[in-house]
Amino acid sequence: MALSRAGSAIVTKQLVTVAVPAVALIVPVPATCPAVKSPVPLIVPVLRAGIGMLDGMTRLLPMAEVGFVGLRRDEESLVASTYADRLPTDLTGRDTFVLDPMLATGGTLATVISMLANRGAASITAICLLAAPEGLRHVEAAFAGDEVRVVTAAVDERLNEKGYIVPGLGDAGDRLFGQI
Repeated sequence: MALSRAGSAIVTKQLVTVAVPAVALIVPVPATCPAVKSPVPLIVPVLRAGIGMLDGMTRLLPMAEVGFVGLRRDEESLVASTYADRLPTDLTGRDTFVLDPMLATGGTLATVISMLANRGAASITAICLLAAPEGLRHVEAAFAGDEVRVVTAAVDERLNEKGYIVPGLGDAGDRLFGQI
């Protein structure tokens, strides 16, 4: 629950960038009401930890669709590999929001951003609770000049030799669901 609330708080300010053009609606009293543009935004939690932020995000964007990406980081090489991809094949013109509480090395986030960009996403906003400077630099270098934003509540000191954020919060997925 705390992860959901924190994610909502971080992203609320960013939602002003979601285009909401006026459209004519047929109602008993003549009126024009704002509506979310088509196609609707796509929310992409990174499995497992990103699921903890999904409820808060869907409360803010109830019309959004949800896709999922699962990545596993090799603890030796620190390279992420994809084990699940449940994303639409065509994201042309869509605003996308990636939910991943911890941005450590940036490898996982860079992989997800590439998947979305390669499918034509109009904009990509990554929502993280905590980031390491190394991860932010990695994402910035990989997507310089692209429509990519990273929004984080805090930037911690550094990564340790195992690629963990210091001081960090521990493994967000394990905190939510227990260790596997």
